[in-house]
Amino acid sequence: MDLKLTGKRALVTGSSSGLGEAAAKLLAAEGAAVVVHGRDKARTDAVAQDIRAAGGVATTVVGDLADDQTAAEVARAATEDGPVDILVNNAGFYRHLSWAEATPEEWLDTYNVNVVSGVRLIQRLVPAMRERGWGRVITIGGGLASQPMNTHPQYNATLAARHNLAVSLARELKGSGVTSNVVSPGAILVEATKELVTEIGPARGWGRTWEEIQPNAVNALIPNDQERFGEPNEIAAAIAYLCSEYAQYVSGATIRVDGGLIRSAF
Repeated sequence: MDLKLTGKRALVTGSSSGLGEAAAKLLAAEGAAVVVHGRDKARTDAVAQDIRAAGGVATTVVGDLADDQTAAEVARAATEDGPVDILVNNAGFYRHLSWAEATPEEWLDTYNVNVVSGVRLIQRLVPAMRERGWGRVITIGGGLASQPMNTHPQYNATLAARHNLAVSLARELKGSGVTSNVVSPGAILVEATKELVTEIGPARGWGRTWEEIQPNAVNALIPNDQERFGEPNEIAAAIAYLCSEYAQYVSGATIRVDGGLIRSAF
């Protein structure tokens, strides 16, 4: 299927690795010119080089979106070669902390990085999309927004905020030709996830090899209908669809890509 992204320009935040990298590469393969963003120049450049080697178009921008001035520079640099038509707000982080360990300062830091950073780019890039009458804003959320765990509460809460702001933005963009939607991943097997599960697996009796640990980890942590972790490309596919012309009638929606981890029908 041709997603009709040729001629579009996409900024994918946090795309120097993981889900963002997969999204940037798929959007480029579908014809979009991609701006790869990260905080580490070498890793960001490597992703852009991979895209160009595969025949795609990619530039890079490096900067910490948690800072107002730096975020403004990222937005400016991202539009140097043309306006941004697609904004994928993927950048974010969390630390594995308990309620006792997550200090108010940690809550504020997590909220700034995971929520306000996206707002900074929305406010700088979306007005021009509205003026042109076409645009896509994709916010990466997560199942913990609606089904939070007792651990890392500061992160759970920011996911809920990301879902909420994306729907609010969709209402704000009514009739503009610009859409705002959420892709909500389950547990995706990026490098950091595999490292964590492999580290804690033996102590929890899940086994010692990855082949032993993976099914036990899935059953213990993320029981889902597919009985496995998700893959980054599966999230990227949902992002690409929402960026396409075929998704013009999808507004303020949450597309769950979690294998059935979240049990709610709504």
